[in-house]
Amino acid sequence: MNENKYEINIDPDWIKKYAGKVIGGFLLVVAIFTSTKTVGPEEEGVVVLLGQYNRTVQPGLNFILPYGLESMYKIPVQRQLKQEFGFRTIKADQRSEYTKGNFGEESMMLTGDLNLTDVEWVVQYRIVDSYNYLFKVRNAEKTLGDMSEAAMRKIVGDRTVNEVLTVGRQEVATSVEVLLQEMCNEYENGIRIDQVVLQDVNPPETVKPSFNAVNEAQQERETLTNQAEAEYNRVVPRAKGEAEETIQLAEAYALNRVNRAKGEADRFNSLFDAYVKAPEVTKQRIYLETMEKVLPKIGNKIIVDDKGNNILPLLNIDKAKKINP
Repeated sequence: MNENKYEINIDPDWIKKYAGKVIGGFLLVVAIFTSTKTVGPEEEGVVVLLGQYNRTVQPGLNFILPYGLESMYKIPVQRQLKQEFGFRTIKADQRSEYTKGNFGEESMMLTGDLNLTDVEWVVQYRIVDSYNYLFKVRNAEKTLGDMSEAAMRKIVGDRTVNEVLTVGRQEVATSVEVLLQEMCNEYENGIRIDQVVLQDVNPPETVKPSFNAVNEAQQERETLTNQAEAEYNRVVPRAKGEAEETIQLAEAYALNRVNRAKGEADRFNSLFDAYVKAPEVTKQRIYLETMEKVLPKIGNKIIVDDKGNNILPLLNIDKAKKINP
């Protein structure tokens, strides 16, 4: 069998002539790719030369020394960041999806009255000093998470479980925000806390039915108390008003009776003085005044002479009318 053999002969002079150009082009391409960096509009770049801070560059196209002599860290200084505790967001959309997973260790806390509560919260923050963020604290993200847990446990530990679960939630969030910012300033980690939000606060699952029963009893007590106060506000003012009205009527009646009695006493005294001065005239005047009051009330009367005759037909004139005795 005949075998065809092909031999490739490379001219050593050609290798010497073009090898340098190929290597130089390759190094140039590598240099371009490793020295050109683009910083986003919400970022700033921190350039490190041989492991030591060198400078901070602004958004846009920037150049650094190639071949690893300089490296760049892009820090999102214009973006609001967040850390979640007790849960994690799976999908952020109009209907966000969350999972609690195995995050009970960071959310389970002991309150001041020695009760357990499950606190889920969010810390929203910004990086305001990229140098401090990178070089003052090792692993600033993890350190911030540890500080957040410490601050939340301290604040929750100073309050009762009812305060944490109900009326004191906003106060807890505000206190944690203030304390966490003080810790960031002390550590100089270049972070500013924007807001601390309590996402959800619940008793542990094992005691939730009992806790709900206690809450229902407290709500029922509040309802009954409010109903009693409403009934009190409805009945008592009306009773006070009726009592005040009765008192005023009694005072008016007493004043009227006293004034009438005084008037009658004064009238009697006046009549007595007149009687002392002119007895006959006074008696006649009293008699006439009395008859003037009495006669209109006794109905129609016929006055005749006791010696007169033929008067019987006249007695039937007013037979159809009722004669008052």
